[in-house]
Amino acid sequence: MTETERPRLPLIEICVEGIDGLLAAQAAGADRVELCASLVEGGITPSFGTVRTALELATIPFHVIVRPRGGDFLYSEAEYRSMLADVRALAELGVAGVVIGCLAADGTIDEQRMSELAQAAGSLNVTCHRAFDMTRDPTEALESLIRCKVGRVLTSGQRDTALEGADLLADLVRQAGDRIIILGCGGLDPQNIAEVRRKTGVSEMHFAALRDVPSAMRYRNPKVGMGGTDLDREYRNTVTDEVLVAATIAAARA
Repeated sequence: MTETERPRLPLIEICVEGIDGLLAAQAAGADRVELCASLVEGGITPSFGTVRTALELATIPFHVIVRPRGGDFLYSEAEYRSMLADVRALAELGVAGVVIGCLAADGTIDEQRMSELAQAAGSLNVTCHRAFDMTRDPTEALESLIRCKVGRVLTSGQRDTALEGADLLADLVRQAGDRIIILGCGGLDPQNIAEVRRKTGVSEMHFAALRDVPSAMRYRNPKVGMGGTDLDREYRNTVTDEVLVAATIAAARA
C-alpha cells in the first residue's frame, strides 16, 4: 500500500522494534509502521541493515525514527549532524517517511533544525514525534511545525495518555485543519481507542501493542547482566503482540 492509498479511517500506525515487530504489525492489519530500535528508551534510530531488510519484507509503508539517543531532544551539533546524515541516507534508500524532533532549551521547537531536516527528507513524509509533548506551548509549537513543513505530529495531548490529553488533542485537530495531521497516541488499547477517536476527531492513531516473552535461551548466567540492575532482562524479550494489534484496530473501527 502506498501513502496515497487511504485506508478506512482511522489510519492505524503501530510503533515497533525491529523486523519481527514490523511483520507482526502488518500481519495484524496495520496501515503503517513506525520502525524503531530500543523502545525501552522511547525509540532510537534502527540500524540500516534493519531498514534494508524492512524494505525487502514490508507490504505496508513504514516511517523510520531518526533519534540518535534516548533522553531529551536538545542535541549537540555532532548529534544533529548525524541526524541530517541519517535522514539523507534514508531518503536515498527510499523509505516512506522519517520521524524527527528537535527542541530548543526554552521548550520551543527548534525551527532552524526542523526545517533543515524536513528539507533533507525531500519527498518523504515527515512526522514530529512526541518531542512535541515536551514543548511549553502546544499552540505555538504546532504553528512552528507547520512553518517547518512537517506533515504530521505525534502527540498524546501533552499528557501520559490520550484519554487524559483528549481536550488538547481535540483543540489541536481544530487548529491543524488541513495544514498538518494530528497523529493521536498514548496508552491506546481495545477498551479506550474508540472513545479517544470520538472525543478528539483524530484521523490517524498510533500505539505499541507489546508483551514480554521468555527468552528461548537454555543456558542462563545468573551472575551478569548487560546493563542496569535487571539481571533477568537478558532472558526476556519484548515483542509486538499481533493479536492485541488486531483487537485494537477492530475496536477503533467498530
